[in-house]
Parts: sequence; C-alpha cells; structure tokens
Amino acid sequence: MREMAPVRPFNRRKVLVLSASWFASGGLLAGCSPQAPTFKSTDITGAAFAQDLKLTDHTGQVRTMADFRGKAVVVFFGFTQCPDVCPTSMTTLAEVKRLMGDQGKQLQVLFITVDPERDTLPLLKEYMTNFDPSFLALRPEPTELKAVADSFKIYYRKAEGSTPTSYTMDHSAGKYVFDTNGAVRLFSSYGTEPAVIAEDILALLKSMDA
Repeated sequence: MREMAPVRPFNRRKVLVLSASWFASGGLLAGCSPQAPTFKSTDITGAAFAQDLKLTDHTGQVRTMADFRGKAVVVFFGFTQCPDVCPTSMTTLAEVKRLMGDQGKQLQVLFITVDPERDTLPLLKEYMTNFDPSFLALRPEPTELKAVADSFKIYYRKAEGSTPTSYTMDHSAGKYVFDTNGAVRLFSSYGTEPAVIAEDILALLKSMDA
C-alpha cells in the first residue's frame, strides 16, 4: 500500500484587536481568545474536503457529512480484501474509540471503499461488524469513485492479479479527522498510535465546546 504524503498545515494568522480607549487607560490585556489546541497530527484546518460528499452506507442509507454534525468524524479509504493496512487501521480506530471513554459516543468512523466493484453493501456491513457496530462503510459507484477520491486528494490504483477478480488496490492509508461542524481539521498518517489519535480528537472536541 502507498501512503499519501502528509498534507502540510495551513498558515493561519491571528489578529488581536484592542480598544484604543481601553489601552490608553493603562488596562492590562485580559479575556484573550482561548488558545488554539495543539495537535500531534497534521493540522489541515482550512482545507475544503468532502463538501459535497453524498454516498450510500452499508445499511442502504444515503449519507452526507451533515448527518454527523455534533460528532468528530474520521474518514479512512480502504477495501475489504486488503490484507493488512485496512484491518490494522480499523482496529486502531476501534481502540481510539475505546480510549476516548464516554466521549467515544461523539466519534463517527467512516470507511470509504476504493473497490466498489467487489465491495457490495452486504459485504461492507459484514466487514464493519469486525471492528465496531457504530462504524459505517460508504460505497461510491464505480463511476463516482474518482471524484470522491479526488475530493480528498486520495491516491488509489488497481494492481492486476493472476485472474480478473484477484486484483488488489494500492491506496492512500492516512485518516482525515473532521470537527463537529463537518470541517476537516487533521490528517493522521498510517501507523500513528491509537493513544495519539484519541488525544487529538479529545482536544478537538474540547476546543469545539469552548
């Protein structure tokens, strides 16, 4: 599997505006805006991913990012016949949810298949049960896959096998984390420890409540 190079963080400039009359009175600075959280994952706040996401989940329901408002969302691209990277990543996310404790209820994991030709909805449903019953698999139609992958800057490629149905898929293996308003905020590389991802998501949730 090939992993997408981490997306470079966007430069953000904070401008602090003080009242001239207050400053002239000699008052000390108080009531600053809360400090932005520090993440260990790559901060990509400001990127415009998944703005028009509309895919069918493994229950047959059409989903958009608006369906998950109020939750942190982790999006991962993979396929059910992936031998190692995908099950490892999904197991990692199940552990992330466990580490979050009660706040794990505010986490929604979305698995988007890059192999819609073989990954039927029943197969995707069965695959999700191996990890967590709350996780959802989304299936683009084969004709939709490129547009969906492009909208996330995701790489994928079919690697032919010895028979027409024994091919595998090379694909990006990172995870995107969205905040409770549906805006993408973080990119987590493949192999990142569950505790690190959990810590970042908890920090993100805390910052949204501030």
